[in-house]
Amino acid sequence: MDAFDAIPDPVVIDILNKVGDVKTLIRCRSVSKRFNSLATQSDSLLLQLDQILGATESDSEIDSPIASFFRSLFKSIHGLLPNFSRPANTDEILSRSPKTPAQILARFERIRNLEVELFGGDVKLEKGAAVKWKAEFGRTLKSCVIVAFRSATVNTSATTETSVVDGGMESDSEFVCGLKTRVVWTISALMAASTRHYLMRDLVKEHKEMEKLIVRDREGEGTVVMDAAGMKEYRETEARDGDKGLERVGERTVVPSVRMSMRHAPSLMLKSGICLEAATLVVVRPSGVASDDNDVELVTEAFAGDGGDCMYGEAVMALLKRRRNVLEMNSF
Repeated sequence: MDAFDAIPDPVVIDILNKVGDVKTLIRCRSVSKRFNSLATQSDSLLLQLDQILGATESDSEIDSPIASFFRSLFKSIHGLLPNFSRPANTDEILSRSPKTPAQILARFERIRNLEVELFGGDVKLEKGAAVKWKAEFGRTLKSCVIVAFRSATVNTSATTETSVVDGGMESDSEFVCGLKTRVVWTISALMAASTRHYLMRDLVKEHKEMEKLIVRDREGEGTVVMDAAGMKEYRETEARDGDKGLERVGERTVVPSVRMSMRHAPSLMLKSGICLEAATLVVVRPSGVASDDNDVELVTEAFAGDGGDCMYGEAVMALLKRRRNVLEMNSF
């Protein structure tokens, strides 16, 4: 027995939880029989779909020191190891495609926290425009916060006008101007969110121990979140009503009839000196949801990680001071 074999299993599992990356953990399973059994007991995982679904080793990425250690360990001794009993060859596991997230994680039995990273964003915008959104789901959409703008420029003048940051009255004509574009941004974000929600359907049904699921993209465009209560609601609806209880359109979940609180600034000058054209903040909730006037709490929670310091965080806090316009939209 060497020194590594003397390390208790719980300690090894804790180390593997720090690794997190599913691709690395799958490779760790080929190191030994012990690794094969312990790697699948990790409960905090990061699944990068672009890496596993057809990406190569040459993909540019920054590995954590622990992940790099296990990768080098595997490469150095893999050729010297006998064929241990395991479900499949590692190269086959990583190369067979297409695969759903549920298929990739089928042998991970104790997932509690899962973060899925997609290759890129879903919303196609005109050049210069940007959108950032966060949606929460259960059986269907619970809420979505969207911030978008047509373009961003840096103000090089000596003084920065802050009156727009402090708020200002917007005329009806100013709000109507460009409304079609803002609605398209909103619909595009909701469709992207519902597509990601549908992609996770089998994963949510099969891993009943999960407490939190986050689906984001590498570009930072949008995030879908499901907590333990939301996933339980999804499973109970599916078990009770089957596919009839979980409406879908093509490869996405149906977006229910919603009530949108929209705030808009034709030109929003931030304290940082950045000017956002057609800056828009939209808070979306299903129609009939109680307390739908409390946008501040939902927006603050959605962009809490920004702390109000970065461009998006500063923009949403400024837009919350603008006039609130309420729109209704049918399910789609």
